[in-house]
Amino acid sequence: MKRHFIMLGVIGMLIVTGCQPPQQKEESKTIQNKKPNVLILLADDMGYGDIGVYGSEIQTPNVDQLAKEGVQFTNFHVGAACSPTRTMLMTGVDNHRAGLGNMTEIQADNQFGQPGYEGYLNDDVVSVATRMKDGGYNTYMVGKWHLGHSETTIPYAKGFERSFALMESGADNWVEQPYAPMYDAVHYFEDDKQVSLPTEDYYSSNYYTDKMMNYIGSDRQEGKPFFAYVSFQAVHYPHQAPKSYIDKYNGVYDAGWKELRMKRLERQKELGIVSKDVSLNFDNAATIEPDWKISDWESLSDEEKKFNARRMQTYAGMVDNMDYNIGRLLNYLKEIGEYDNTVIIFLADNGADPNQLPTKSGFDVWYKENYDYVTIEDYSGDYSAMGQKGSFADYGPGWAATANTPNSFYKTFSTEGGIRVPFIAWYPKSLEAGKVTSEFGFVKDIVPTILEIAGIDGSGNTYNGKEIYPITGTSMWSSLNGKTESVHAEDEIIGYELAGSSAVFKGNYKLVINPKTKGTGEWELYDIVNDPSEMSNLVTKMPELVEELKSAYKTYEKENGVVPVPEDYDVLKQLVKNAKRGVSH
Repeated sequence: MKRHFIMLGVIGMLIVTGCQPPQQKEESKTIQNKKPNVLILLADDMGYGDIGVYGSEIQTPNVDQLAKEGVQFTNFHVGAACSPTRTMLMTGVDNHRAGLGNMTEIQADNQFGQPGYEGYLNDDVVSVATRMKDGGYNTYMVGKWHLGHSETTIPYAKGFERSFALMESGADNWVEQPYAPMYDAVHYFEDDKQVSLPTEDYYSSNYYTDKMMNYIGSDRQEGKPFFAYVSFQAVHYPHQAPKSYIDKYNGVYDAGWKELRMKRLERQKELGIVSKDVSLNFDNAATIEPDWKISDWESLSDEEKKFNARRMQTYAGMVDNMDYNIGRLLNYLKEIGEYDNTVIIFLADNGADPNQLPTKSGFDVWYKENYDYVTIEDYSGDYSAMGQKGSFADYGPGWAATANTPNSFYKTFSTEGGIRVPFIAWYPKSLEAGKVTSEFGFVKDIVPTILEIAGIDGSGNTYNGKEIYPITGTSMWSSLNGKTESVHAEDEIIGYELAGSSAVFKGNYKLVINPKTKGTGEWELYDIVNDPSEMSNLVTKMPELVEELKSAYKTYEKENGVVPVPEDYDVLKQLVKNAKRGVSH
């Protein structure tokens, strides 16, 4: 179906050199002297290998350009699911202390009511938006929030002066409706008021970009720097995109996921993203749900191949459109003279999601009732409507494994496929162009980095006289600008946990465990720099390091108030259980 989109933006004053009226000269001088702006661009559920500079065939020229002119991390880690990552991204504090010890939709029975598991960004931490606003910045946010939906937990209450935000974990990208049965409705807030989406010409990535340009433009007369956070719904399912973006990839995915994974790996080796010795883990079929196992592409019928190729096209079109909108925003910053004075950070919130619906979880009836297109039979051989208004699309574990190349497994796992993501920092005034680093970085490091850039003190365990949990991330700024070689000391140990999937990092090594419902239930040790596919378990070869990291993990659990999930905890079963009892945020 042909659609029309909002493409207007806000036209700012183009600052030119040469003969300028006095007012324009003064404005140029103000821009040169003020603190740098900061712009965070967050992709949702995007795989490690889905950007061109990370080996993808998907066209992402705008993000690629940021990498070529900035610093690109190949060993950057986040949480394995949406809200825990976003909690750390907004605070620099471990998610277990900040209110999202687990994603509420999958929170275990024994975690409800526990400190740090409130299900929203709690008052024991201070958001980076609040700190930036108090430090003299205008603060803006658009897109998915997923950190609370009450008057005291929406973006407006957490330091964002202007915001247009979705409260839930996702939504339809064309119309105002939920994407999953745990939500009775979706909720959008503009500043402190609940609002509705436009009924015409709405597509999430386009609309969020328009809003951000409007917010930035509306306050320019104040002469203050801005902190802006664009949290795309792309590419969280449902996968949906304007048809022209999907059609652009006709024929690209006809050979299937195995061949594409190998092509992406070869490209990554050429780019220096991974070692020449890295091989792919073709045994990473998730055991969390039988429907998630990867099928052999050649075993599929011609019709199944056609169906699955279009699913990946839809996903690619959504990534492509996100990049296009990033380009729109960057061009706008150029037009108003703010581009060269803006620090830009691009990353994803976790690895790719292997969902393939309908499943045996009990959700299939809901999807059949609410969407015209769910299974191959519903399309009747014509897949041109996939990803359009009224169409639900996902892509399953085969394409999710491709998206995560070369990392193993997926979102919610503490494997590299769940928690290693693209990370790019751009600021030509201070950063070396084209630098690619395999140094370890973690999502908690972003807040102290931003505060150092802005010249704002983020130290201490009090804020405006109130006791808070202190920031525990490490500023990346000296590493980014080349003054130091690494963000973290070689002997520094960093812990992580989500829903029973845990990890401990030290140098090149990661000790990791995934519950038996989706893994071995045993601690495993990997050299994640040289073996991101996690093929060679070093537990028996390095027993002393294993014991050191196991002990360090127990310390991490205690210091951060981690409430372990029960031994029989199962993510999908808990999701269904929580949905039935009305847990939706």
